[in-house]
Amino acid sequence: MNGTMKAIVKHHRGKGAELKEVAIPSIRDDEVLIRVQATSICGTDVHIYNWDEWSESRVQPPYVFGHEFAGEIVEVGEKVNNFTAGDYVSAETHLVCGHCPQCLTGKSHICENTKIIGVDTQGCFAEYVALPASNLWRNPSDLPTDIASIQEPMGNAVHTVLNGDVAGKSVAVIGCGPIGLMAVGVAKAAGASQVLAFDLNNYRLELAKKMGATTTINSREEDPVVKAKDLTDRHGVDVVCEMSGHPVAMDQGFKMITNGGRVSILSLPTTRVSLDVTNDIVFKGIEVQGITGRKMYETWQQVSRLLQSGQVDVKPMITHHLKLDEFEKGFELMNQGECGKVVLHP
Repeated sequence: MNGTMKAIVKHHRGKGAELKEVAIPSIRDDEVLIRVQATSICGTDVHIYNWDEWSESRVQPPYVFGHEFAGEIVEVGEKVNNFTAGDYVSAETHLVCGHCPQCLTGKSHICENTKIIGVDTQGCFAEYVALPASNLWRNPSDLPTDIASIQEPMGNAVHTVLNGDVAGKSVAVIGCGPIGLMAVGVAKAAGASQVLAFDLNNYRLELAKKMGATTTINSREEDPVVKAKDLTDRHGVDVVCEMSGHPVAMDQGFKMITNGGRVSILSLPTTRVSLDVTNDIVFKGIEVQGITGRKMYETWQQVSRLLQSGQVDVKPMITHHLKLDEFEKGFELMNQGECGKVVLHP
């Protein structure tokens, strides 16, 4: 397809981005071209927009960023035989090599050569995006585009929560950004006996209640460790899902975990974290997991089924719908914490 399109471009090595007119991407034989119908802002996109230390070391402007979307295929490469024009899709955002030790042993989500759409390659904050057909996920025709666009981050929440048993257990979700909010809903759907949601932002704690949290705790107003112990007969919580990335909050998570519990860390701290390894990890005999991406494609199946069954309702945490040219307002809301998930519509 020839012509130009509107796209949000990370235009320089500094804070901000610009809406520009750029060429519609061409596709290779193994790729498809997708008309983007909805694309949502991720915490990673906020890092790139704000131009923090991580993004400065990782991304190479100028380029189109963004990686969460839903859309319709409008053009198919010659070697693509499992998708056709008109198909309604989203995409796994990790581009993996297929030949490293991890890929060859069924662990492609931790491929040592991973590239991420919209981070290392051109992204989807645009009217069109070109992607390998091997990364596509076919959506049910009745799935609303805003919900379809957040399946990728929901996969992060599902992977974090369900990377161990939670049925009948107490689960603490530390950090109620969009993925933390989805983790609350997933933990509740998976049969957790308690879901404790921790944050400093009362707006997001209210959203956590709507997503199924049994207790919400503002960690600025109450001691989160004391509160977690009080709610678990002084034993501590069985599972901690760390979504905040804040060094103090992360340390609190390790202090509130019970002996033999599980701490799953999805967050990306931007500074070093100080932990009491001896007392909070070794002597407790806990399991510590680093969570990256989604298991390909087991997690996508779990996400799709949780949404189709209605066991997880993500509508309460999709709080804002904006036009593509209103993206600055979306990033402002994300930086202020006055939103759940922000969805842009090209």
